[in-house]
Amino acid sequence: MVEDPALSEEEGRRAAAQPHARSHRRRQRARMSDVAATAGVSTTTVSLVLSGKAGSSIPDITKERVLEASRALGYRANTIARNLRAQTSDTIGFISDVIASTAFAGDMIYGADQVAAAAGKTLMIVNTERDPGVEARAIDSMVDRQVDAIIYATMWHQVVEPPAALKDVNFVLLDARSEDPADSWVVPNDELGGYTATCHLIENGHRRIGYLRESNPYPADAERFAGYLRALDEFGIPYEAELVAVDKNDPFGGTIAAERLLRLDRPPTAIQCFTDRMAMGAYRAIRRAGLRVPNDISVIGFDNQDQIAPWLDPPLTTMKLPHEAMGRWAVEHLIRVLSGEAEGPQQRRMECPLVVRDSVAPPRPGRGESLSPGRGTS
Repeated sequence: MVEDPALSEEEGRRAAAQPHARSHRRRQRARMSDVAATAGVSTTTVSLVLSGKAGSSIPDITKERVLEASRALGYRANTIARNLRAQTSDTIGFISDVIASTAFAGDMIYGADQVAAAAGKTLMIVNTERDPGVEARAIDSMVDRQVDAIIYATMWHQVVEPPAALKDVNFVLLDARSEDPADSWVVPNDELGGYTATCHLIENGHRRIGYLRESNPYPADAERFAGYLRALDEFGIPYEAELVAVDKNDPFGGTIAAERLLRLDRPPTAIQCFTDRMAMGAYRAIRRAGLRVPNDISVIGFDNQDQIAPWLDPPLTTMKLPHEAMGRWAVEHLIRVLSGEAEGPQQRRMECPLVVRDSVAPPRPGRGESLSPGRGTS
């Protein structure tokens, strides 16, 4: 039997067209009416079941039939239309200066995203790199897209004046605060953190405690130093200005500042640092002086930067910034606002936990007076 070439070509064209037809059918999106027809119920029943609002009026067997039909057809709800009807976008804007590009502070985004996802909401993140133009456009874009709320976050605890455009939407300040009592914000309790760090050194027997300060006027620096002063006062230890050195908040500044303290006629037996970055520099200065941490001098940091504190030799005792907890609180607060559960603006200072490692020990005999723990000791 001789094969008809024309017939073979026609069959080939049909065969070639069939996958495309099947592909086209697959791309057709299932509708709610398709689910209703498959389950043998009304579209109203489908809507109630898939939105979780069916209640006890619809039998469980019917609910299961609707869910099974939805899964079989690959039905996806039109969330845009649903959200327009509900006047919600299920989106929370997150505007930061440099946080999104800083691994150290990424825990704020992680904490916020975890709570948002659990609540069925999505974070829309914009990193402005401190460009006012980018920030203004980002806020306008988010407001135009009718985000449910906005988180305005900064690197380092700062006092800010929120952009006026934020007043058009629910917002919360993260790692920043304002002077307006009508604004909600969350920051670390830096004063308590500085106090706790100094107490840890005192309770390990240190009386002569050096302090490395930041040269820029960040609120965090002033508050941590205030905590240091409060601890000295409560334990009856006189403040000595010569034990405080100020320089840049980086390892080089920490080295220079620590070297000043080590050149004193009576150097400190412990050094408290504004940040882990300055503590890294203090380690270098101590090594250059032929001394060891903590055998000859103890060091405590602040921030618990995971790329620094655990990797120093010895690992650094420090105060942990509660970035993840602050991010979680910011979203939790906004969700309470959106649900009508929040009772007015909220301001929160979050505790910084002490992370004990190996850089603090009692002073060696002859290198400083030991102080038994107890407030008011003289």
